[in-house]
Amino acid sequence: MNTMKTLFLALLMMVCGQTIQAQETQEDLDAQYATALLKPGTEAPQFIISGKDSCCNIPLSQFRGQYVVLDFWASWCPDCRKDIPEVKAMYDRFGSMNVQFIGISFDTDKAAWQNCIEKNEMKWLQHSELKKWKKQTKIDQDYHINWIPSYYLIDTEGKVVLGTVQHEKIAAKLAELEAKGDLKAYTANSNCCAGKTHCLPSGKQD
Repeated sequence: MNTMKTLFLALLMMVCGQTIQAQETQEDLDAQYATALLKPGTEAPQFIISGKDSCCNIPLSQFRGQYVVLDFWASWCPDCRKDIPEVKAMYDRFGSMNVQFIGISFDTDKAAWQNCIEKNEMKWLQHSELKKWKKQTKIDQDYHINWIPSYYLIDTEGKVVLGTVQHEKIAAKLAELEAKGDLKAYTANSNCCAGKTHCLPSGKQD
């Protein structure tokens, strides 16, 4: 009887230990992978959402007056694909407010990139240099992207609010801004595609 009790307690301690370790690992993802990301208050580096990859051809600064969520990803990245439903949920909740979502892909295969976007109905703006990550792309150097998926929230003045590898933190910050009344109803003239539906990288509209 004592032996069974001892085994049960040992098993319980092992399960509890694994649960705590998993929680610590989840909480510590930014400590592992986001240490190089730009710090809050940093001016967000400029880039052009290229006309060859979308219906827009504008600088990031076009979105001053709006909050901007930057989602660094790639169609070949399993963790990125896993996060797509969560990013879609954020877009569905906050996309009608003064929050612009921009996907920034490290795909080199344009067809694979576009197919992933269309298959997953990723209706927010998309951008890619179509060059190899960490070797040829400039934007990963400017934004210090050493891990994907990575996310930034940019404020209405073009400065970094938060850089993280956890979409939950972006969603929580947006919810906090919404509760404070900082997120306003969407105005079409704040969007590069004013009067149009959101653009797909093929130049098509949904």
